Amino acid sequence: MTDNGSGTIFFSSCTLKCIYCQNYEISSVCEGKEISIETLADLFKQLEDTGAYNINLVTPTHFTLQIIDALKIYKPKIPIVWNTSGYEKPETIKLLDGFVDIYLVDLKYHSSELSGKLSLAKDYFETCSKAILEMRKAQPKDIFKNELMKKGIIVRHLVLPNNTADSEKIIDWLYENLGNETYLSLMSQYVPMAKAKEIPELNRKIKPLEYKILTNKLEKLGFKNVFLQGFSSASTEFTPDFSENKTNFRY
Repeated sequence: MTDNGSGTIFFSSCTLKCIYCQNYEISSVCEGKEISIETLADLFKQLEDTGAYNINLVTPTHFTLQIIDALKIYKPKIPIVWNTSGYEKPETIKLLDGFVDIYLVDLKYHSSELSGKLSLAKDYFETCSKAILEMRKAQPKDIFKNELMKKGIIVRHLVLPNNTADSEKIIDWLYENLGNETYLSLMSQYVPMAKAKEIPELNRKIKPLEYKILTNKLEKLGFKNVFLQGFSSASTEFTPDFSENKTNFRY
């Protein structure tokens, strides 16, 4: 729970199996507790009542229908954020029309070889790019009030070590398909976790030069709305512990 922040609800499991996932305990081990649709609707209201700026639904895709049912019971006046890996079908995004205000979406890979190796999804880019275009149709304008997003899309890209060329292709795709006014979060927070520690090319943080190459490219293409991270964010200090005996579940 939080006052004047994002009211975040994490959903167990995930449509991807990223070998470096920082939320491994809930995405793969599936820590969590089962709740009813009615309880989920109550959670929306509780978070709104505490002063949350939005309802942030994290890895929600596999519970789409249940979430829609909960929003039919209670739709908060604050924005609903669909916080997703991007591995979505356009049909799913169409179902969310009228329920979701903000799409906070990953665009992880361009290479099918890379996505197959790291997330067990060779069709990731093909699937994600179609979903993002559908998100843009659903929310054609990025709307802010008092510096807080009310409607729109933010695309996230986590920079991985030794994969700058793939990241550059993602930037090119965004430029060509969404334009240089796209809100983009270029993340430098990668830390080797889970099975990534067993892969030499992934068993390190990114280098400042790798990040600089990408920020230079964004500047060259005239991107205007980019969120950058300092390298202090590349720390397990900021990784939540979802183990059942340490997580405070509140309904």
